Amino acid sequence: MIINNVNLVLEDEVVHGSLEMEDGVIRSFATARSQLPQALDGENGWLLPGLIELHTDNMDKFFTPRPKVDWPAHSAMSSHDALMVASGITTVLDAVALGDVRDGGDRLENLEKMIGAIEHSERLGVNRAEHRLHLRCELPHHSTLGLFRELVERGRVSLVSLMDHSPGQRQFANLEQYRIYYQGKYQLSDADMARFEEEQLALAARWSQPNRQAIAAECRKRGIALASHDDATAAHVDESHSIGSVIAEFPTTFEAAKASRERGLHVLMGAPNIVRGGSHSGNVAAHSLAQDGLLDILSSDYYPASLLDAAFRVAADERNRYSLPQAIHLVTRNPARALGLNDRGVLAEGKRADLVLARKVGEHMHVGRVWREGRQVF
Repeated sequence: MIINNVNLVLEDEVVHGSLEMEDGVIRSFATARSQLPQALDGENGWLLPGLIELHTDNMDKFFTPRPKVDWPAHSAMSSHDALMVASGITTVLDAVALGDVRDGGDRLENLEKMIGAIEHSERLGVNRAEHRLHLRCELPHHSTLGLFRELVERGRVSLVSLMDHSPGQRQFANLEQYRIYYQGKYQLSDADMARFEEEQLALAARWSQPNRQAIAAECRKRGIALASHDDATAAHVDESHSIGSVIAEFPTTFEAAKASRERGLHVLMGAPNIVRGGSHSGNVAAHSLAQDGLLDILSSDYYPASLLDAAFRVAADERNRYSLPQAIHLVTRNPARALGLNDRGVLAEGKRADLVLARKVGEHMHVGRVWREGRQVF
């Protein structure tokens, strides 16, 4: 198949021409229009590698679309998958939380149901995007390590992130912010909040470090990419680097982002942060890191359509240090390299024909067609 009359976003440049794919891989591309009448006219759109999403919680909302509503797994998985490909995402790491998620139990109760749906749909070959697992391990909890070990044995795990939301750690290094957040979220009285904080500190003292070391060692042994989460200081980054982390997920400060880059970690930030112009929780803004060249990977997090939109916004912002190819790397080549997926993420001969044809309509990037391994899936 030939896609004609497109702007090809290559590794280092954008050229106008055509691309040929066969047997699921890119065979060649040219800087001239094909004269074959059967070639698909791309109508001067942008042809990009398929987007690679490392951290999305999007699946949760389909399994529990409303409080106390338990949706059938096949339908929930199908709807989630459809939204991924409609957003140009051809490889997605579905994030599932292990341990104490403190969200009323829905995510913990849905854990087996969601993972089973991913495994089953992938076996059947009905998914349009390729789905893998991202295990978000909440360290201060007795169940985390056992769940982790069980799930890595089942396969499909491509990324593990280590989280510690206990008082005084990472996102909640400021104890006052911790109290404001949880008292507001769960309507706790001062006395209830004091008991809650005491319980969390006890759990952290018992489980955080043993779980951190054991899970990190298992990831190193199995060659699974490891990510830190919400690092706030250089000391946090030093610890993350020492146990083998390759990705710094959502560093909360400029100091932590800079230290992560200096230690060779890929700095991952939220695409919604770019689209909205800042963090909804008051942490360092992704566009600030982009201006200093400290941004490596974007994740759609809770809003899949933000991924493509954010990449083009990064390229269009004259304050940034990113050309369009470099900005597209944030959602294609860089996440692929962080995971060791060397068969995708760039438009190059012999690479997987995971492709997105998009065009700009007003201020919005519109996904027109998507191919996964040469087969049109949207």
